[in-house]
Amino acid sequence: MQPLIDHARTFGQRPEQLAELAAGQSPQVLFITCSDSRVVPALITGARPGELFELRTAGNIVPPHAIGRPTAEAATIEYAVEVLGVRDVVVCGHSHCGAVGALVRGDDLDAVPAVRDWLAHAADDPASADPDDPTVAGGVQHHVLSQLLRLRSYPCVQKRLADGRLRLRGWYYEVHTGAVREHHADTDRFEAL
Repeated sequence: MQPLIDHARTFGQRPEQLAELAAGQSPQVLFITCSDSRVVPALITGARPGELFELRTAGNIVPPHAIGRPTAEAATIEYAVEVLGVRDVVVCGHSHCGAVGALVRGDDLDAVPAVRDWLAHAADDPASADPDDPTVAGGVQHHVLSQLLRLRSYPCVQKRLADGRLRLRGWYYEVHTGAVREHHADTDRFEAL
C-alpha cells in the first residue's frame, strides 16, 4: 500500500496539468470491463484523464435492463450514452477471468453468495467453453458477445444505435501478453486490432 500512498501524495503537485479537467468531461468511449486488478483500461488504451468513461463490474457483466429497478450499471450506461454522448461502447473481457472461469467450470460459489448471485446475471452461460483452458478464452469471448447483446436491450442504446450515433465493440484482452482483439461480425472472430 505504501507505494500507492506515496504516489497519491505527489500526484497533485502539478495542478496546472489537471486544471482543465475541472471544466467537465467529454469522453468518447464508455469502457465496460472487469473489476480485475490486472485490467487497466487507461493503460491498455493509452487514454488520458477525461477520455474514457469506465464501468467496472465483476466479470464485466451488464445486468438486464429493468424498468423501475435501476442499478448503478444501468445509470452509468444511460449517463454515458444520453448525457455524455459517447460514440462507442467497448465491452472488454480478459483472459484468466475468475468470474467467467467459475461459470465455465461450474464452481460451487456458495461460500461467496454475493458473487454467486451477481454471476447469475451473466447473459448467457459460457459453460460450453473448455474448462481445462486456464485462459478461458472461448468462454470470455462468448461472454463478451452476450454482454453486447444485453446492451442492445437498453432503450438509450437502442435509440443511439438506430440513429447511427453509437457503435458497440467487443474486445478480448490477454493479461499474459497484452494483446487486444476485437470481434468482427463479418467473420464472427476476435482479431487483432
